[in-house]
Amino acid sequence: MSDYEPVTDGGEVSDVLAVAEHRRGDLRDVSFEIISAGRELADETGGDLHLAVVAGDVDSFADQLNREGVDHIHTVAYGEEFNHDVYTQAVEALSDELSPAVVLMPNSVNGLDYAPAVANRLGLPLVSDAVAFEWDGALTATREMYGSKVETTLEVDAERVAVTIRGGEWPAAEGTGDADVAAFDAGIDEDAIGSRVTGFEEVGAGDVDISEADVLVSVGRGIEDEENIELVERLADALGATLSSSRPIVDAGWLPKNRQVGQSGKVVTPKVYLAIGISGAVQHVAGMKGSDTIIAINTDPNAPIFDIADYGVVGDLFDVVPALIEEFQ
Repeated sequence: MSDYEPVTDGGEVSDVLAVAEHRRGDLRDVSFEIISAGRELADETGGDLHLAVVAGDVDSFADQLNREGVDHIHTVAYGEEFNHDVYTQAVEALSDELSPAVVLMPNSVNGLDYAPAVANRLGLPLVSDAVAFEWDGALTATREMYGSKVETTLEVDAERVAVTIRGGEWPAAEGTGDADVAAFDAGIDEDAIGSRVTGFEEVGAGDVDISEADVLVSVGRGIEDEENIELVERLADALGATLSSSRPIVDAGWLPKNRQVGQSGKVVTPKVYLAIGISGAVQHVAGMKGSDTIIAINTDPNAPIFDIADYGVVGDLFDVVPALIEEFQ
């Protein structure tokens, strides 16, 4: 435990507690994004931003996460990998200690595993998959519905709330911070731990993680036939990029699931995203709109992908891609 006193605003607790995420010894991108989201919210609530780091090499993680905007980092050294029961107990204990107005967690596979349990234990309403929010004495969250075709706002009539945030919606926190870093004794009850991670097994081409790539060359249904995938692969090789795709390519069996970008695939934030023959359906855009630079190649000048592209080429990919390969080889 600690001697920390929660920040209050007119008698109301106003701190924000955000939870970092890691896997196999590496922090996930959302850990740095949740700092930006938490700082934004703490500025509105008038409180401090606390960051929780649970399991793994917590000291190393804390050093990496000590970015601008973080006021306090709490480390819980228990286990090496994510565990539902450990995270649930640790976040509950931290919340009991800090009494934050908002508990922020990633809207990831892990986050969606423990966030409902945390909210239930704390008796808090849970808002999932938030893409934006505001605070005016209570939370107003923005969410997307119907395959991201409709944006909605949700006003939460509660003084305290739990929220999961969508990855790729906030920029990664930068700079060097001066947060207080301290170990936190969460009092983990070992008898309540019902499972443990004993190892990992990659499933089907799992050696490629498109979410970690700096440059992605992504192909859509405009490629027309499986045998034409090789053309885009040659461009990816010439650029030193990683090959990815929209859902129709995966559904057709032309590329494995781990290559899929989009709402039902992976959220990616590369420095460069080259979309080839991709129309720009909202489900796909939701997974790549956080890219630094988006370049689109499509024969249809009215394709939705051009609405978010920084650069666009209206032309036949079978003419444009060979020219690019020749240029970059």
